[in-house]
Amino acid sequence: MKYSISNILVAATMLLTFTISNAQIKNSVTENVKIYGNCGMCEKTIEKAGNLKNVATVDWNKDTKMATLTYDAKKTNQAEILKRIALAGYDSDKFLAPDKVYNELHGCCQYDRVSKIAVKATATTENHDNHGNHMEMTKTELQQDNQLTAVFDNYFAVKDALVNSDGAKASGIAKMLLSNLEVVKMDQLEMDVHMVWMKVFTNLKEDAKHIADTKDIAHQRERFINLSKNMYELIKVSKTENPIYYQFCPMANKGKGANWLSKENAVKNPYYGAMMLTCGKTVETIK
Repeated sequence: MKYSISNILVAATMLLTFTISNAQIKNSVTENVKIYGNCGMCEKTIEKAGNLKNVATVDWNKDTKMATLTYDAKKTNQAEILKRIALAGYDSDKFLAPDKVYNELHGCCQYDRVSKIAVKATATTENHDNHGNHMEMTKTELQQDNQLTAVFDNYFAVKDALVNSDGAKASGIAKMLLSNLEVVKMDQLEMDVHMVWMKVFTNLKEDAKHIADTKDIAHQRERFINLSKNMYELIKVSKTENPIYYQFCPMANKGKGANWLSKENAVKNPYYGAMMLTCGKTVETIK
């Protein structure tokens, strides 16, 4: 078989790109899994769905149907990658694509679906009981399983402590927040929540640690600004059971203004406490 120089160069370039991409992934784990598909168009879709810059790369072979997954084990896992690929229309032995998404694939991409026991990747993630029966998990139940509810409750408790200018209490609750952040199982979060979680997790931990490590109310309030910003992004996609009020004080942050989240529409300012308890307003209601 003869190979043209251009083909060799293309292959070399692809190999180099894949190698460089993998080198940028820290704590890397490499695994091979089967993903069902047919053609080059499938390959592009599968790899695009699975790839995350500096977090995960997917290299799928249309002939063997095998994919090489390389990912940062501290930021994601095999299940999350396969879930994203399933939501793009492609089955694996762990996750089935939603029927609607599969049916919308181009004709040449509609591979033969093999009957197998797997979790169907849907917006309200499904699971199986011990008898193999489907059990749909609601978003609220999913959050409770992953302790996001505890994370949110800890945040509101920190806010209340700051409203009362109680630095000691804010410190103690922030320590609980740190613990609850650490035990969240991100592979069980819904896809949109998971994506935001990866973005804000490090910052949430850093700000919670700063609040936990001091009883200085001024420093705690300073770190609470950024904690609130990242918590807002997480709550926004999580859609909690009850309304959450996003509030704003124009005087906080040295006159630059700052936001916080509250379970109550009535304003109780965590940045000034009793000095300016009702300074601010609700700027958004999250439902």
